[in-house]
Amino acid sequence: MAALSSLLGSAARLGLLTPSPSLTPSRFRCWELAVCRRIKWLSLSVQRCYSSDTSHSSVDPLSSGLERYKDLQKYFNRRLKATNRRFSNIPDHSAVCGHHHVYFIEGDGIYRMDQRQSEPAPEQVLNLGQVSGQEEKTGLDNEERKQRIQWTVQRIRLSPQEKHLAATLKTTHREELRCVVVRLGKRDFSPLDPPHVVFTLDKVFSFEWATDEVLFYTTLEGLRCSGVFRLDLTSSGSRITSVYEETHPDVFVEVALSRDGQLLSINCNSRSSSEVLLIDRTTSHLEPFLVQPRQLDLLYHVEHWRKCLIILTNTGPGQEYQVVQAPLSDPSMVSWVPLFSPEPGTVLKDMDVVGDHCVMVARTPAGELALIVVPLTRPKEAYAVQLPSWACAIQTKKPGMADQRSVLEFWISSPVHFPVPYCLHPEDGLLLSGTKDGSSPENQGNYTTTRLEARNQDGTLVPVTLFHSVPVEGLSQAPLLVHVYGAYGRDLNMEFCPEKRLLLEQGWALAYCHIRGGGERGLSWQRQARVEGKQRGVEDLHACLHHLFSLGVSSPSLTALTACSAGAVPVGALCNRHPHMMRAVTLQAPFLDVLGTMEDPSLPLTVEDREEWGNPVENPKHRLTISSYCPLHNITPQCYPSILLTAYSGDARVPLAGVLKYTEQLKNAIHTHFTMTSKSGCKPAPNVVLNIQPGANHLGPEDFELMLEEEALTLAFLYTELGLDPPRPPRRRKR
Repeated sequence: MAALSSLLGSAARLGLLTPSPSLTPSRFRCWELAVCRRIKWLSLSVQRCYSSDTSHSSVDPLSSGLERYKDLQKYFNRRLKATNRRFSNIPDHSAVCGHHHVYFIEGDGIYRMDQRQSEPAPEQVLNLGQVSGQEEKTGLDNEERKQRIQWTVQRIRLSPQEKHLAATLKTTHREELRCVVVRLGKRDFSPLDPPHVVFTLDKVFSFEWATDEVLFYTTLEGLRCSGVFRLDLTSSGSRITSVYEETHPDVFVEVALSRDGQLLSINCNSRSSSEVLLIDRTTSHLEPFLVQPRQLDLLYHVEHWRKCLIILTNTGPGQEYQVVQAPLSDPSMVSWVPLFSPEPGTVLKDMDVVGDHCVMVARTPAGELALIVVPLTRPKEAYAVQLPSWACAIQTKKPGMADQRSVLEFWISSPVHFPVPYCLHPEDGLLLSGTKDGSSPENQGNYTTTRLEARNQDGTLVPVTLFHSVPVEGLSQAPLLVHVYGAYGRDLNMEFCPEKRLLLEQGWALAYCHIRGGGERGLSWQRQARVEGKQRGVEDLHACLHHLFSLGVSSPSLTALTACSAGAVPVGALCNRHPHMMRAVTLQAPFLDVLGTMEDPSLPLTVEDREEWGNPVENPKHRLTISSYCPLHNITPQCYPSILLTAYSGDARVPLAGVLKYTEQLKNAIHTHFTMTSKSGCKPAPNVVLNIQPGANHLGPEDFELMLEEEALTLAFLYTELGLDPPRPPRRRKR
């Protein structure tokens, strides 16, 4: 699954990361920062990177104000390591199943094991040291050579008969991915007889095999994928030809494979339109054909079933998503026949075809996740499958070549609930858990998930998900961490995170505010807070905080807000308008200069982002709206909360200049306020801390240790600024 992710437009300020290969990643182009970082701590025992050097400078000289947190940061670093060890057996989504082998990522490369053997031994398929050696010879300038060259495997694809393996690799100092094609054989590889790398491609983003000798792929240029290419591997050599070139600057192109493996799709998506071309892998010519020409405000995603197309599209009531069917021989919109439309208030979040069934992930009016199953031979017999009430996130497993394709395997989790495996048999509606009772001692704990609704001033009910360990009436003295995003129609990330679990265990309450601009309540939820409606998201956040406080959950002096990337916009705007509602704020890769960015079309994302934020250059109303909420352009002398800003020096999505300008103006405003107000009611003065890390990764450090340092600094900042005593480590039981 993950269809809606690609329908929501380009990567924008969410970041480009190729997700784990077991999640249908070619449709998962827009992962939120926290989702991507989750992959990095899957296991302390397995480090999924290869470093060719050990030298590294972790803090930029521009970073300031960090020393006061150093001691507490070291303490939390140890606590986070211990917490991660407790959850080191989290499901591994990176393994890829072939016909007879399982391929997996281990420290220095990619390995495989033969499942036919009783005691299989790991066989190395790709050594990252070989790739690193090539990179050091060719691809780095002097500045990059000073940095640590760290390779991570992003995605693995097997050719139909496992003749070749293709994998994309990434380094910490570059956005682009390198694709390496390896010829697979039956012999054991050794350092003296290394795997045979037959081809290397640079700047590859998405890629899929059509045959054992033909690979289709897209390339990433300036954060944009516009072309599709075909690599032919022949006995006489290799040949690359252009297959498709997109001319619209706001359209992002990627290739994907249907679940049954028969169709390869070329998906061309902007924020407001879709166009899909298909390639039938069973034909010899492998020529693409068009499904439906692009139309404004028409979004659609295609799956395959028995010479038919099952299409998820926003042609339902209110321009929300429904499922339609069309013959493969005549796929255009005139042939689309409605198959399933959800009940009012229920929102389709994803879709997949499993055997003879269409399985959809839906969010109910109560905000809970459910599965809706439509038998494709009997569509009127659709039924719903309830998931545990605490489930907030779902990840599906992409079937391996030899797997049973009529069963859906998936994991559910929440920010504080360990992932639990499930298996759905759509034929009879049987839902089986990988654990005896759908949980585990480490997973559940005594934690409560409470779903609330806050009423905005315009009467809109805004969903809030609250995690707590004591009843709501006992949370008045609890520290509160509030999460927010609200942009691009994306749901707030709510997958399991050990850091959030640690906070909950220490008595914190965690609130997730699903403000407008996100996608929690459908496409209309995004449309209401786009362009001229952006202020609604800020008002929603204010309403959520007011509602929590009115229920007796925490207080402003014990409240902190956290956001990443575009989520910094509503948080920064609220800090300007109501700084008294929180004591601390942490922002990661924050987008703070909306006006300046939307005025500069030379920046890589401005043209496509104007569909989300508006065009202040050509539209005076857009300029007025952006100017009214832009965090940078509304700073005023007053008492602000303490703010920790973490930025990355080479981040192409959020220019560092905007973060630096925001930090400087904020410090000046606070200084002016305290200088002019002799009897200030804001004591002690807030701390504005800028943490600039080297590198171009919008998603944060790839290295596990560096990621822990960053998370530990965030915890040290929160505890210091909220005046909390550091938690005591649990006592060891005497034997």
